[in-house]
Amino acid sequence: MDKKHEQNGRHVDVGETNMTTRENKGFESDTELSENFHKRNGHLNSDTEVLDDFRKTNGTCGVKSSESKTEIVKGPESRNGTIQHRGAEGSESEGSTSGKGEYRVYSSRWFMLFIVCFQNVTNAMMWITFAAAADTTVAFFEITPLKVNMLSMVFMIASIPFGFIASWVLDTFGLRASLILSAWLTGLGGLLRNLSTLDIVPRNHSYTILIIGQSLAAIAQPFIMFTPTKLAALWFPENRRATANMIGSMMNPLGNMLTFIIVPLIVEGPSDIPLALWVVSAPAFFITIVTTLGVRRSSPPTPPSPSAGEESESFLVGLKTLACSKNYLVLNFAFGVGLGLFTALATLLEQILCPRGYSDDFAGLCGALMIVCGVIMSGVAGVYVDKTKRFDEVLKVSFAIATLAGIAFTQVSRLRDQQALVAITLALFGGFGLVIYPISMELAVEVTYPVAEATSSGLCIVSGQVLAIATLLSMQYIAQPLSGYESQLETGCHISENSTDNFVPQDWTYSNLFIFNVFSTVAVVVTIIFFKPVYRRLNAEKKAELLAKTVAQNEISVRHSNDSYTINSSEGSTKL
Repeated sequence: MDKKHEQNGRHVDVGETNMTTRENKGFESDTELSENFHKRNGHLNSDTEVLDDFRKTNGTCGVKSSESKTEIVKGPESRNGTIQHRGAEGSESEGSTSGKGEYRVYSSRWFMLFIVCFQNVTNAMMWITFAAAADTTVAFFEITPLKVNMLSMVFMIASIPFGFIASWVLDTFGLRASLILSAWLTGLGGLLRNLSTLDIVPRNHSYTILIIGQSLAAIAQPFIMFTPTKLAALWFPENRRATANMIGSMMNPLGNMLTFIIVPLIVEGPSDIPLALWVVSAPAFFITIVTTLGVRRSSPPTPPSPSAGEESESFLVGLKTLACSKNYLVLNFAFGVGLGLFTALATLLEQILCPRGYSDDFAGLCGALMIVCGVIMSGVAGVYVDKTKRFDEVLKVSFAIATLAGIAFTQVSRLRDQQALVAITLALFGGFGLVIYPISMELAVEVTYPVAEATSSGLCIVSGQVLAIATLLSMQYIAQPLSGYESQLETGCHISENSTDNFVPQDWTYSNLFIFNVFSTVAVVVTIIFFKPVYRRLNAEKKAELLAKTVAQNEISVRHSNDSYTINSSEGSTKL
């Protein structure tokens, strides 16, 4: 993109890797910064490539972004620059430098992260409550195992239509509206679940009330699960976004882990189900009050990074952009498979293990171990990618190792008295499988910028829930009755002699072979071969960094309107 422009008899050359005038040497350091930044990571472009990529992004698949203007002003009367961002509707937010940079972080970001984390934990506990004690739930409510699995599946079903609504609410009304709505839906759902166990409720109506309460909590799930990426983008600086996103995202599996520990400890028989429901729902009542009274705003007064201050594409425009992005579609499929496998295994783990003689307590501990290892590994991965920006490599390696661990679990879960091997394979699956979650959420934003964060990451979660439903139904359909010999052996399943709808142990070998040896393996191969990301958000922030540094060194102004940049100085102007 070589251009020349006359400025009072002088030529201004804008080359492919620099923007220099013959009398202004300040631009040369910008080029050095760009080249050094590019060398550290091949996914990040040089300054000229960033500008070219920005032009392409604004018109993906014939979709034109809403008008956006950025003006960086520097005057001789001040040593500090001011960056102003104006959206299509003329709204304006302003952040001023204070020596180190143009942006600011606030301590209140940690309170917002606490709210997101606590809500994710409580909602996840509601989701997985009955999977941690499936056989005793069958006996208490006198229902079939399929109806017990529906209590978990309703979360996946509800997330499909309400996932689109949650994305729209987050992008239109902001974090505060989404957090308050999710808190109240989860709290009311927990209350109805508890009421379904009371003696005054006829037994033939108790499941109806239970599923209604579970459905309210399920509707709340996308409103809270979609928030970590949005929170990280709006409240945290560039070098802490992946870590903040990891912390918020991992609270959902952490809630699953707590449930796998707490519920089996409380539930020794069907009569303990009511107490377990009250214990699980108590945190939801607490966080509903804290969220309603404590959350006052959706975003900080001054953005923490260049991308946080930019106007995102509208919801419908963003959907069209996502549909035309090959990298996003591949990522969406890969993440969907990963989330679907983890969800299905967490839901059916107790039913898979108990026919081989493993107790509910052991299954609960294995579920907890799977999640603990995942949280630890995700923490390590979050810090690593924050420093190196190697999102792509971490995703592919983690997905491949998790798939191999799943294949190993398929084999050892068929054996009796192999607690150590079962625990090790599940620890590896959870440790590397959960890393996929926060890394994919960050990648979804990176490869689709400037699509709104809740839209790009939220639709990945919707894809995961769709595939989780398909996986659960497929696994239940493929599951086989125990062989004659196996059916004569002792199991770890709780079977009530008084119930007409007894829990029937099954052989899940073929189900596990399908999801790990076939489904997951195909997803890994597709991801490794076809996922070639370009980090658009990081490139855009690099562009802003280069322009801001130029402003700090020269008495000029830079105006961005639509897909062009105009650099004004005392000698004239240059349009890029």
